Formats: sequence, C-alpha cells, structure tokens
Amino acid sequence: MRKLIMWNVITLDGYFEGQTNWDLSFHGLVWGKELEELSLRQLKSADYLVFGATTYKGMADYWTKAPEDEGEVAKYMNQIPKLACSTTLKNADWNNTTIVKDAVGEVSILKQEGNGDLYVFGSGILSASFMKAGLFDEYRLCIAPVFLGKGRRLFLEGIPNQELTLIETTTLSTGGAILTYLPQEKK
Repeated sequence: MRKLIMWNVITLDGYFEGQTNWDLSFHGLVWGKELEELSLRQLKSADYLVFGATTYKGMADYWTKAPEDEGEVAKYMNQIPKLACSTTLKNADWNNTTIVKDAVGEVSILKQEGNGDLYVFGSGILSASFMKAGLFDEYRLCIAPVFLGKGRRLFLEGIPNQELTLIETTTLSTGGAILTYLPQEKK
C-alpha cells in the first residue's frame, strides 16, 4: 500500500511561501548536501508527485527548464509520474502528468495500489483537502531558521484537529531541522 506524504519547507512562523507567488528565498537557508541527498531518497521512493494547479504550473515551468546544476534531482522530477489536481486545468505538458479533477477520490484509490510513495510538495489548498479527508500518512516538514513575518501559511484555518506523533528529527548543518510526524488514530 502506498503512503501519502506531505513534504514542505516552512519558516518557523509557518509560512511556505513569501508575500508573492514562488517567493521561496528562505529555502536557500536550509539547502545543502544533506537536503539534496534527502530529496533524492524521497524522489527514488516516489511512485507519484501530487500537486495542486498553481504549484503544478510553477514546478513544471521550473523543472522543464532546470539548470544543469540541478542534475539528478531534475532527472527524477521530470521522470516521475505526476498528478495535477485541478478542476480548471485543461492540459499538462510536463512529462508523465495526468490531470485529476477529483483529487481526494483518485489519491484514495492510488494509495491502495503499488508500494511506492505519493508526495505532495507545496500545494497548501490541496493539502488542506487531503487533511480534511484524513489521507496523509506522514508529514515531513523542513523548518527554515527564519521568521518571515508575512506570506502564505501552509496550514490554513479550518483544517481538522489531528494529534501527531513525532517519529524522527534530523538537524541540518545549515541550521534547519526536518521533523517527521505520523497522524495518531482519531479518538
């Protein structure tokens, strides 16, 4: 059975994007060899990458034209099957992409098939839908050592109350930390 895993870099005050779309400058505070190695391990274990429409468009635009120094990460990002979850997206030109209108329904089915993981990167609105449906099996958050003060929060108001169990903590030489949580069974 596949696991649905959230992977995001967030600031200490909970932002996963700055004030403008794709303002991810704080990612540079945590990026380094350790995070690159983790990214490759995650990509190698992935059967699918799952994105909301806005994140899909931005990721497709970046990774299809990725600079050479992105190397192996770019190779996997472009190879792995992708789900673009959107009711409005008409076409998807990024290699190995399927447009899915019923994200919760499709991911529920995909979780029952195969052994690789499904990763959600970014995609705050989509993540909230998956959280409300109780679909996430794991949350992996890389905490960037910064208070951004403004921007777009990852966890939106209205997500369900869910207790989590911390299963792993990894500190990075850059000063960031990766926290991995499993949802506790609902009482």
